[in-house]
Amino acid sequence: MEDFFQVGIITSPHGVRGEVKVYPTTDDVNRFKRLKQVILDTGKERLKLEIESVKFVKQFVVLKLKGYDNINDVERFRQKSLFVSRENAVRLRKDEYFIADLIGLKVLDETQQEIGMLREVMETGANDVYVIDLNDGRELLLPAIKQCILGVDIEAGTIRVHILEGLLDEKG
Repeated sequence: MEDFFQVGIITSPHGVRGEVKVYPTTDDVNRFKRLKQVILDTGKERLKLEIESVKFVKQFVVLKLKGYDNINDVERFRQKSLFVSRENAVRLRKDEYFIADLIGLKVLDETQQEIGMLREVMETGANDVYVIDLNDGRELLLPAIKQCILGVDIEAGTIRVHILEGLLDEKG
């Protein structure tokens, strides 16, 4: 399980007073209003940074980081990722999971037979789509809806699925 989740990428300094412009990579951009701390991955180390203030400019979040008071202090943060720890991550509702926790889970069919592994989660407008690498070399695109996802057990590392008729048609 992942201990840190990416919430944004610093694109550039914003103004001359040490603020940074962040491209959000989280589903809920308003979560920044509640954040007190972020973790900056410099590539060499992870720095815990306190958030002093938050504002929104177009599709970006502008953060003022405590102790960084001019453009020269934050210039080196360009294109660096911001993370939150699992404890500071958004609270999930029932039957919601972090994508990072789903990737790599074994996929089981209704009879508990292992049929593949979850490789990717595609976020679409209506519902997510799970990209599953099947054991026979094929790829299955499975909608993440209640009719298809029968159960997720993060601790056991498995997802139980029902494959709707027509999703896995034999070709040739």
